[in-house]
Order: sequence, then structure tokens, then C-alpha cells
Amino acid sequence: MKLGKVLLAAAAVAAAPISAQAQEVGDTVMGNDDAPIGQIIANDGTNVTIDTGTYQVPLPANSFGTSEAGPTLNITKTALEEMMAAQVAQQEAAAAEAQAAAEAAQAEALAAALVVGTPVITRDAQSLGMIDELAGENVVIKGEGEQLVTLPSNLFWVDDAGSLTVLATLEQIQAALNGG
Repeated sequence: MKLGKVLLAAAAVAAAPISAQAQEVGDTVMGNDDAPIGQIIANDGTNVTIDTGTYQVPLPANSFGTSEAGPTLNITKTALEEMMAAQVAQQEAAAAEAQAAAEAAQAEALAAALVVGTPVITRDAQSLGMIDELAGENVVIKGEGEQLVTLPSNLFWVDDAGSLTVLATLEQIQAALNGG
């Protein structure tokens, strides 16, 4: 989880101004309900990571207070895990949205590239020829010597350079054409 997303959690768990002690790896962190939250698994001096059993929660070291029982946070384990669950769900939703946007952009780029006359390269960057015809879900490519190669449209993608690329090497295509 990115540290920036933890700042909201850190604000919620900030302890009352108590002189903080060093949080040692292995210490058990107690909540404001006097129940254990989890165990410290990392401390780089700035951030402390607590393993709650469900999440590994990074928090700023200054979020901790101290008591006779050791390091404390001004939150319960349940509340901290609920906050983490919400953050994880938000991150997963954002990642899914970004993935969907990338797939939509790729589909749009592919649709724009799948036109007669577009040059086609193979996965190993070899020229295969140019699109000669679009036949339903198939793409007919005219290569050297007027050789025609028909491939399903789902084998194509547009690479980062904007080139229409088939997801096979030239050797694989030639082997398929020769019955191998």
C-alpha cells in the first residue's frame, strides 16, 4: 500500500501526545480498548508496520503512544482493519477501472488499425505484409510474393509504438502455413 494512502489512517489513529517509545519489531501494539491490535513486523524509524493477522498496516512512527503494556494506538483493531479494508477496496476498484480503460483504449486502437493497407509485424518484429482484406473475424494479410495469410482478428494488438502486431512469431506463422 502506498504511504500516501496511509496518511488518512494515520490521522485517525494518532495517539494523544504521550512521549512515544521506540517501537521494537516483535512488540504487540495495543488498541484504545486495551485489546491487542497486532505485532510490529517492521520499523525503519519513520514508519512502523503492524501485522493485524488480516493486514500489514504501515503507519508513521509518531502515530504511536505508550503505556505499561507497550506501544499503543488510539483505535481498535476492528476499526483499523475496517479502514484498511476500505482502502484496499478503493485501490482494487481504481486498478480495475484503470485496467478497463487500458483495455478499451487497446480495443479502440486495434479497431482503428484493422483496415486494408495497414502494415502488420510479427511478435518478433518481422514484417508479415499488409492487410489485404477483412473477412468477418479474420484478417487476410498479403505478404511477400503475394502470399496470403489469414489470421483471426483476436491475434492482433497495437504495440506501444502504434504498430499493428500479430501475437505470433514469423517462424510460428510459417510453420502453421506449412502444416507444422
